[in-house]
Amino acid sequence: MQEALNEGAATDARAETLPGLVAAFRFAADGSAQELTVDKPIENEVDGWLWLHFNLTDARACRFLRADPTFPTAARDLLIASDEHQQLNASSDCLYGVLPDLVCELDSITEEIGFLHFAMTERLIVSGRRRALSAVQVMRSALRNGLKVATPTALLETIISSMIDSMDRFSDDIAGKLDRIEERILADDMSEGRQMLGRIRRTTVRLHRQLVILRSLIQRLELDLCQKLSLRIATARLRQRLDWLDTEIVSLRDRAHLLQEEVTVKTAEQTNRNLHVLAVVTTLFMPASLIAGILGMNVGGLPFVQSADGFLWAMGILVASSVVVLWLLKRSGIIRR
Repeated sequence: MQEALNEGAATDARAETLPGLVAAFRFAADGSAQELTVDKPIENEVDGWLWLHFNLTDARACRFLRADPTFPTAARDLLIASDEHQQLNASSDCLYGVLPDLVCELDSITEEIGFLHFAMTERLIVSGRRRALSAVQVMRSALRNGLKVATPTALLETIISSMIDSMDRFSDDIAGKLDRIEERILADDMSEGRQMLGRIRRTTVRLHRQLVILRSLIQRLELDLCQKLSLRIATARLRQRLDWLDTEIVSLRDRAHLLQEEVTVKTAEQTNRNLHVLAVVTTLFMPASLIAGILGMNVGGLPFVQSADGFLWAMGILVASSVVVLWLLKRSGIIRR
């Protein structure tokens, strides 16, 4: 990439604007950031370092990144890889990997998980994404508002912290939703609880899975890779924050599971009550239905056929049979009151 910025007319593609570039910042020695215009060629300078952020859905950007010799082949392959699984790898002078973040739309965080691909050296960090990510948006806004970042590793730490912050805010939103669902459940209103709890539980399970992997990768980086890596990251602080956030996500997952069980129990209770009422009504009218069926048979010898008051007698028998059954149900305790 640095060679790409230095080349002149001999490599016309690199002398032009960088394809698929979404954002670019140049950092001075004091950490102050200057946002660069993405539709103009970016010149390399001796002082400071660069952050270049690409849209990986642009095929031209992928071809450009694959051909650039700044990073090792493995880093370039991972930078544009379509298989999005978390990774953190390092060589002697390069750190690269794939990190999770929440997708954002119109400055609002969604429950979808996206991935940030990155590769960095001591003077350059290149990142890419296929969907707009919350942490990158926050980072860009902070830099525009005057945030100073001294090194590429400090920028990566800040981006990871922003990822954790976005997941933390999202967990707060989930906690609020669970509070509202619990209030409805206590009021025997379960019209939307089951479906929403299912979504919340699925989301927390996905977040927990990503946090566990990220925490493991950072711990491995801290234990195994720092010996051969010239780029240093404050892994201990990030790991502590991930531990706390993962504990919070797990508690939300367990709470959603308990509320799901409570909804199931209350739904079963309501169903049982409805079945009880239906069984009582069916029992009350069963003798009357039997008598009405017998009196409706088209055979000779039926009572009340020739009587002028036959209908009244038949209705009286039907009502009396239902009253007798009702008395028996109350006496046996099936109907209380």
